[in-house]
Amino acid sequence: QVQLEESGGGLVQAGGSLRLSCAASGRTFGGHTVGWFRQAPGNERAFVAGISVTASAYYADSVQGRFTISRDDAKNTVYLQMNTLKPEDTAVYYCAAVSGNDVYEQTWRYGYWGQGTQVTVSS
Repeated sequence: QVQLEESGGGLVQAGGSLRLSCAASGRTFGGHTVGWFRQAPGNERAFVAGISVTASAYYADSVQGRFTISRDDAKNTVYLQMNTLKPEDTAVYYCAAVSGNDVYEQTWRYGYWGQGTQVTVSS
């Protein structure tokens, strides 16, 4: 079992930055692909970014060039650096993990989920 906990959310003005963290416990992140997803009120949970075991990174078009995902397996932590934030980035952000080296955009592929952290971007 992998337990995930997100942190780093908050309120920021448009154009600002936040760094989210996803810490694993129970089992290590080693051997797991990790994804970040977000869900705004009334919307489906959507893929934001993912990083494979071999640290290949993938991004949704809406965040490409603004967000950066990284992992530190020694610390069992995956990060999401979010720059140039926009009001439309406002959502609850979740991290998720799946065994293997493939990054998936579909939520059902991921077996482990955190509780989420709120990100609010004011205009």
